[in-house]
Amino acid sequence: MDEMLGLLRVRIRKGRHLAVRDVGRKSSDPYVVLTLAQQFFGGLLLMQKLKTKVVKNNCNPDWNEELTLSIRDTNFPILLTVFDKDTLTADDKMGEVNIDLKPFVAAHRMGLKNLPNGCSIKRVQPTRENCLADESPITWNEGKILQDMVLKLQHVESGEVHVQLEWIDVPGCKGLTHGHAPESSTTI
Repeated sequence: MDEMLGLLRVRIRKGRHLAVRDVGRKSSDPYVVLTLAQQFFGGLLLMQKLKTKVVKNNCNPDWNEELTLSIRDTNFPILLTVFDKDTLTADDKMGEVNIDLKPFVAAHRMGLKNLPNGCSIKRVQPTRENCLADESPITWNEGKILQDMVLKLQHVESGEVHVQLEWIDVPGCKGLTHGHAPESSTTI
């Protein structure tokens, strides 16, 4: 377990303006798949795949699900893919996006403690590289650092997915602040 840094909880909140894939019904049956491939000691590849429930006949689904990934290296992006569930044929892809963890990890490595609830730590601006549809706030809430993101799906005509990231420290794991001096901690 000492190779693991901790857990990343990804709250898949909702999708908006998703592409129509069931043309006859002018709708879709969307679900989300998170994929994380990480190489670790010995060159072995660890592949994690998690998925949400299917929301029937809806291009603006509310999933409100939490998916938790085991993180060994924060340099690997998480691939979020939206699919349309089909009964008789292969599921149709409805877009994808890479979730960049670097700003979220950087906020954790600041070593902040005891901030007021709702305190903004950082605001990540949308760029072509990060696929954010809007500014993404990283905030302190009840002792946790959270990042809310609206992700613009790629390789599709339309669609956004609203997610929230939360880090979970696991006893016996290195964590995100491993190797940083305690004097870098800031208390407000």
